[in-house]
Amino acid sequence: MGPRRTNLALLIVLMVALATGGLAFAAGTGWGRPVVVAHGLAGLAVLVLAPWKSVVVRRGLARRSGAGRWASVAFGVLVLVAVAAGVAHATGALAGLGPVSAMQVHVGAALVALPLLAWHAAARGGARARRADLSRRALLRAGVVAGGAGLLLLAVEGATRLAGLPGARRRFTGSLPVTGTDPRRIPVTQWLDDRVQVIDPSAWRLRVTAADATREWTYAELEGFGDRVEAVLDCTGGWFARAAWEGVRLDRLLPPGAGGSVVVVSATGYRRRLPAGDAGSLLLATRLAGRPLSAGHGFPARLVAPGRRGFWWVKWVVSVELDPAPWWRQPPFPLT
Repeated sequence: MGPRRTNLALLIVLMVALATGGLAFAAGTGWGRPVVVAHGLAGLAVLVLAPWKSVVVRRGLARRSGAGRWASVAFGVLVLVAVAAGVAHATGALAGLGPVSAMQVHVGAALVALPLLAWHAAARGGARARRADLSRRALLRAGVVAGGAGLLLLAVEGATRLAGLPGARRRFTGSLPVTGTDPRRIPVTQWLDDRVQVIDPSAWRLRVTAADATREWTYAELEGFGDRVEAVLDCTGGWFARAAWEGVRLDRLLPPGAGGSVVVVSATGYRRRLPAGDAGSLLLATRLAGRPLSAGHGFPARLVAPGRRGFWWVKWVVSVELDPAPWWRQPPFPLT
């Protein structure tokens, strides 16, 4: 495969990996399985293309010097780190490096590589597609790359199961199970710059607003509800845990037949907007496994959103508000 087609194939593979990686973060139900498989195939296709790309790299380094040369090297290293960390997480062979998980390394390396990818693609204008790239020979080469990635995926899956690695028990989202049987040992994680809140339950109030009516609920009042749901908390950090959560369904706190969306707000200002029609399946939990939540798990109350990834499970909830705007009128992922 020539240099131009090698670079073009690698660019396409990396774009597919980035797109499917973003979608995989949003997947909370079964529709995400093919997305995660496609993400894995795209990542392994980078390794299939590596022999051709290594020839291009050697020639390029011999011709270039200065900042552009080192930017290219940094980009290549970041891509390889992202792929290696992704495989380490998927197999469970390496949980992480100190306080940083393999999934965090995988995502972090990919995000840092993004501006370098944009620069690399702009600087290498010769990698643009041409009509000749749709020839039978070119399509055959694409099939070889896809088939090689598929064989690598099967090899990794087989080795993971034969070795009994944790990755053999991962969820369709790619998340690994939390070890242990005590659900209160679920890891404590927050989104980006949030910090664990320590809240006095006697002073805490839940403010529920619907149309022009507002009611404040005390912690003692919410404790009187006994709704229960067993749900999987699937964190984008790469782990999942199934547990029994107890509290009050949101539809009990809102007027019946409400439309629009429900905005759930944390004491930190973190917020997510959900469909009002889902209120019957959303739980405002005050207890985990029969005991009050810990501060790290969202005391005095947190949202439990079955079928949604962990960043939807708002902690330290202080406000629930009905809003006529649709639920999708928000960034797909929280910005803070």
